[in-house]
Amino acid sequence: MNKKVAFYTLGCKLNFSETSTIARSFSNEGFDRVDFQEKADIYVINTCSVTENADKRFKTIVKQAQKANDKAFIAAVGCYAQLKPQELADVNGVDLVLGATEKFKITDYLNDLTKNDYGEVHSCEIEDADFYVGSYSIGDRTRAFLKVQDGCDYKCTYCTIPLARGISRSDTMDNVLKNAREISGKNIKEIVLTGVNIGDYGKGEFGNKKHEHTFLDLVTELDKVEGIERLRISSIEPNLLKNETIDLVSQSRAFVPHFHVPLQSGNNEILKKMKRRYMRELYIDRVSKIKEVMPHACIGVDVIVGFPGETDNHFLDTYNFLNELDISYLHVFTYSERDNTEAAEMDGVVSGNIRSKRSKMLRGLSVKKRRAFYESQIGTTRTVLFESENKEGYIHGFTENYVKVKTPWNPELVNTLHEVQLTKIGDDGLVRFDFNR
Repeated sequence: MNKKVAFYTLGCKLNFSETSTIARSFSNEGFDRVDFQEKADIYVINTCSVTENADKRFKTIVKQAQKANDKAFIAAVGCYAQLKPQELADVNGVDLVLGATEKFKITDYLNDLTKNDYGEVHSCEIEDADFYVGSYSIGDRTRAFLKVQDGCDYKCTYCTIPLARGISRSDTMDNVLKNAREISGKNIKEIVLTGVNIGDYGKGEFGNKKHEHTFLDLVTELDKVEGIERLRISSIEPNLLKNETIDLVSQSRAFVPHFHVPLQSGNNEILKKMKRRYMRELYIDRVSKIKEVMPHACIGVDVIVGFPGETDNHFLDTYNFLNELDISYLHVFTYSERDNTEAAEMDGVVSGNIRSKRSKMLRGLSVKKRRAFYESQIGTTRTVLFESENKEGYIHGFTENYVKVKTPWNPELVNTLHEVQLTKIGDDGLVRFDFNR
């Protein structure tokens, strides 16, 4: 009988795409994949190190695996495994910890799956993480996350990602297009482009720092791949989101009018301390350009609260800046100190209760912004891609410009696209609609 393997992924879309690639390597070795709650012979946890919370969750997930099978072999891979391998190896029950370059060769490290007396660590010096492994994941049968780039050359003072993933490097254009065609052949309707810093695409494509292609080249070619109904850009730095890319999306066959553009702070003084590569004026310019050519576009924003030295005035500057900006929703991150980052050594530490108060204020603003954006779409006709889950008798879906809708469950709608007229917002904040027959 085949051995069974289960996976748990923490963190970003990029991690999900890489878990899928690792899972395929297990399938090639004859393993059967099961859900994480089920009994398996090996449990693989793909870790994240972006927030303190992801670190703490790891121990809880290990306990879940032990509960399902206390004799199972447990392996940890991913960003946290690269940054703090010994810390993970010391967690009770963990048998194997693999760093940034080793995780894609995990099956090479498995012998007889006998439990170890202590966690075995294989992690490279991060300077050795200079080669590229392409991957994509198929989530709920309706969309896939396609990795196009890895690593980052930026030096943001709060971020551990360059330490966990190494230098910026890209997949080859040919391989990205091959993966996109493979995905489209599986009747997947939407592809989300993912990476650590995807606007930097082209750097390190053939193992050198020269840009053979740019992000604009990439989206231009992907737009021509037949069979893909929708393409979505996950997150792109404001300084790398060029007018030409915005114009291409506005006239594109498949790219949807949805941008996620990290801001992190609306105050220039804090942006300088963060070592971001733009000032807020550039951010205003990017939002204005998007709305000029796509008034109905959805714009999401990442923002960090409680960064060292952020005074009440700095925070209010950010709050007012976002309040006045024509954006659609926020992803709010409460700053957490990370080892080996510049910010962790900075003066002006903001107390935990102030961080949490600021976070709550911005989350409230996000609710307001999303509601206003949804209201602006009422009466318009949009195309909805329906997802596969039955949630309390309803099926959910997203319009091309990321308005979340719901309608009574109908299995025939799963993974189909329908033109609908958005009619009203329900009590739960989701949009109801009429089908355009």
